[in-house]
Amino acid sequence: MIHPTAIIHPSAQLAEGVEVGAYTVIGADVSIGRGSRVASHVVIDGPTRIGAENQIYPFASIGAAPQDKKFNGEPTELIIGDRNVIRECCTFNRGTAQDKGKTVVGDDNWIMAYVHIAHDCIIGNNTIFANNATLAGHVDIRDWVILGGFTLVHQFCVIGEHAFTGMGSAVSKDVPPYAMVSGAPAEPHSINLEGLKRRGFSKEAIQRIKEAHRILYRQHLSTADALAKIEAEFGEHQDIALLLDFCRNSQRGLIR
Repeated sequence: MIHPTAIIHPSAQLAEGVEVGAYTVIGADVSIGRGSRVASHVVIDGPTRIGAENQIYPFASIGAAPQDKKFNGEPTELIIGDRNVIRECCTFNRGTAQDKGKTVVGDDNWIMAYVHIAHDCIIGNNTIFANNATLAGHVDIRDWVILGGFTLVHQFCVIGEHAFTGMGSAVSKDVPPYAMVSGAPAEPHSINLEGLKRRGFSKEAIQRIKEAHRILYRQHLSTADALAKIEAEFGEHQDIALLLDFCRNSQRGLIR
C-alpha cells in the first residue's frame, strides 16, 4: 500500500508489494525491490537502489548527498541489498567521485536508530550496528561485525569479519577479524568468543583464533614477527588465513 500523502517522483521505480507510509518522499532515480516497507516520514534521494524485503523506519534519510565539501553534484549512488532493517533516524549518504562513487550496504544487516553511514562506506552482510554508531567516509565493515552503541569509526578504517566493538568505542585503526575492542581510543581486549560460538565455529577453530590473538597482542612481538609465527603454527587453516590476509593488507595499521 502506498499512502496517498506520500510524494513519489515519476521516475522512481517501486516493485510489486512495496509499502510506503504517510508523508514519505521518494526522489528521482530511486528503485525499491519487492516486498520492502518504507514507513512514514522517510526521505529517500537518488540515485539509490534498494533491494527486496527491506524495512525502513520513520525519519530515516536515505541516499542524501555526501557530507563532503569536494562533492559537486556528481551522479554518485547508494546501493542497499536485501532484508535489511534500518531503524529510526538513520542517515545513509551516497558516494563521492573522489573514491568509489558509491556507498554500499549488503544483505541481512540490523541497523538501529540514529546510525550514520557516510559516503563511500562498504558494509558487508549480517552486521549489527547498535544505536548511534557512526562511520566516517571510506570505512569498510566486513561480514558479521557488531558495533556497540555510540561506536565511532575514523575514515578509511577497516573492521574485519566477526569483530566486535564495545559501547562508546573510538576506532582509529584497522580492527582484525574476530577481535573484541573497546575504549577511546579503542584497544584490543580479547576475541569475540560468544559471537564465534553463536556462528558455529568449532572448539578447535576458536582455540586457534584465541592463540593467534595471543601471539599478535600478548607476546610483545612486532606485527611482522607475530604474523610469521601465526602462519608457521596455523597458516594452513582458512580461518587463520583470513586473519593473516587482513593484517598484511592493512593500510591504516592495526589497532594496538
